[in-house]
Amino acid sequence: MNSLQEIWESVLALLGAELTPTAMNTWFSECSVVELSGNQLVIHTPSEFKRDIIVQRYAETISRALSDLFSAEMSLLVLAGEEIEEYREKRTVDDPFGIVVGDYTFDNFVVGPTNRIAHAAALAVSKNPGWVYNPLLIYGNSGLGKTHLLLAIGQYIHENFPEKKIIYIKGDDFTNDMVHSIQTHTQSEFREKYRTADLLLMDDIQFIAGKQQTQEEWFHTFNALYESHKAIVLTSDRPPMEMKTLEDRIRSRLEGGMLADVQPPDLETRMAITRNKAQLLGMVLPGDVVEFIAENITSNIRQLEGVVKRLTAYREILGEEITVESVRRAIKDVIRVGAYVPTADIIITETARYFGLEEEHLRGQSRAKEVATPRQVAMYLCRNLTNISLEDIGAQFGNRNHSTVLSSIRKIEKLVKTDSNTANIIRDITSNINSKS
Repeated sequence: MNSLQEIWESVLALLGAELTPTAMNTWFSECSVVELSGNQLVIHTPSEFKRDIIVQRYAETISRALSDLFSAEMSLLVLAGEEIEEYREKRTVDDPFGIVVGDYTFDNFVVGPTNRIAHAAALAVSKNPGWVYNPLLIYGNSGLGKTHLLLAIGQYIHENFPEKKIIYIKGDDFTNDMVHSIQTHTQSEFREKYRTADLLLMDDIQFIAGKQQTQEEWFHTFNALYESHKAIVLTSDRPPMEMKTLEDRIRSRLEGGMLADVQPPDLETRMAITRNKAQLLGMVLPGDVVEFIAENITSNIRQLEGVVKRLTAYREILGEEITVESVRRAIKDVIRVGAYVPTADIIITETARYFGLEEEHLRGQSRAKEVATPRQVAMYLCRNLTNISLEDIGAQFGNRNHSTVLSSIRKIEKLVKTDSNTANIIRDITSNINSKS
């Protein structure tokens, strides 16, 4: 679990097991997660009335869910209406690494043949930030430990160099932050925030590719930090040479640093990871159980963690002894995730988010190019990532007919083969969709 949204979705899932759908929709549909600071989750709701109800009725349940997730005492702060602005103004840099890293430390990172170089480079950067392997880019598919290493670096430096200012940001959030600064005429504060960091940690830098103004701002931020011997550590789902819409000057700077890839772990490493995850949750798994999990979950560490957490629930809630048979039940849905089939709603949500549109735009009747092309992309993804018929796809997009849907899909199919920018767009949105698995 390595993002605020994933943490919040996990909390909502636990709440959903106790509350009715009506209660969930009434009190939490408008809630958004603000941040994790120290051992406190901060959320926001537009209504003071809803804030009071959440605090009175559900704060204890949410805090307990968070404590279960992080194996530590956690608390909840609920902001209402304009309180969020006051909260942000009062936030200081007293805690420069103001995110919960949980178990994402070097001690809890299982090293194997497929991640040894990345681990060694990350540890070297932590001990001598800004002077070795600068910048460091760790790349690989989702769920292989990139963010774990990124947060481990931040945690190590925070503990051993407490005076250093640390910034952790995701690639798309950097863009959002920059856009907000333009809208509020606070570009100076934006630049001050990033260009005075001692350590910049950026997850998923591939999301700045193709965004001209974002790349311009990031380029100057990079230069300011690099020339001052400040540490820059990044993650990506691919090496720079495969980011076709990334500016050459940025690509060359990334390639001038240390590139370290992480690959799916081998069997022995998967077994070690499974044991480690179980120990962190207070379990010692039998050898045959560990082997069975490692043999069946082969490409994603998050899936290994998910299976172990399910086993914890079986043990604590059902009082079951952990056997291979109980693992079969815990693992069956995760194996299905290996061939993850997203819903049309998820595809439309992620496509709209990528293009900066509302979902209603894609589902509506507008023929403006800035809407029509993203809609065609969403139709193409529905066809390629799901088992939905053309008629059902059309129903998702304003009841468009079979021929219209087919024409849209064929147009994008052709562009994917002939236009690298379209191919990269499809790849990025698909990556976002798959991260929801």
